[in-house]
Amino acid sequence: MIPRTLALDIGGTGTKAMVLDAEGNPLGPRVRTRTPQPATPEAVLHTITELVEPLGPFERVSAGFPGVVIDGVTRTAHNLDPAWSGFPLAQVLEARLGRPARILNDAGVQGYGIVEGRGVEMLLTLGTGMGCALFVDGHYVPNLELAHHPLRSGYTYEEYVGQEALDAIGKRKWNRRIGRVLQQVEPIFNPRRIYLGGGNARYLTLALANHVTVVANTAGLLGGIALWREVR
Repeated sequence: MIPRTLALDIGGTGTKAMVLDAEGNPLGPRVRTRTPQPATPEAVLHTITELVEPLGPFERVSAGFPGVVIDGVTRTAHNLDPAWSGFPLAQVLEARLGRPARILNDAGVQGYGIVEGRGVEMLLTLGTGMGCALFVDGHYVPNLELAHHPLRSGYTYEEYVGQEALDAIGKRKWNRRIGRVLQQVEPIFNPRRIYLGGGNARYLTLALANHVTVVANTAGLLGGIALWREVR
């Protein structure tokens, strides 16, 4: 039997799920619920269990997580609860759902659903925080936490363009800030392609260069199939 993959996208604001076929195509609708607050491991896992119940059968699990993930263990979770530090998420998901599970940074999973596989490609996700994934010839460079690096005027990237900044300064000024972020990363990484995703990408109105593309947020789930090809 060709295995079906349950793809999960755990976010600071929302948690999403979808079942994919062997080629990474949806077998049903995407379902979404708000990430509980406080977003402790137990609360999020309970939410996931309820969220996936109506989705039908699956044989394996892929999950994108908003932080550093090493060997299935979450090391950081800036927009969730401190209890995620050192949490064995892959192991616990396997026990909860009864299926083998693989975990990756959420921007990395989304990138796998987008990249062309040639040269340096970069994804920036704009949502509760700012995610970043870098790919070289289709291979993911793990745990590049650009969001928490200093950018300008004492702000990190995430503080500069995350949800709190958008709420505080409005869409027009926020778009200008996105332009400055793009100007900053271009000469550092020299990417052949830049992709802009995440829930707040829908607010982008600034003119973008030809090699910069806004992508659908569903890639955060569709890329889940790649974890079973690439991540070991």
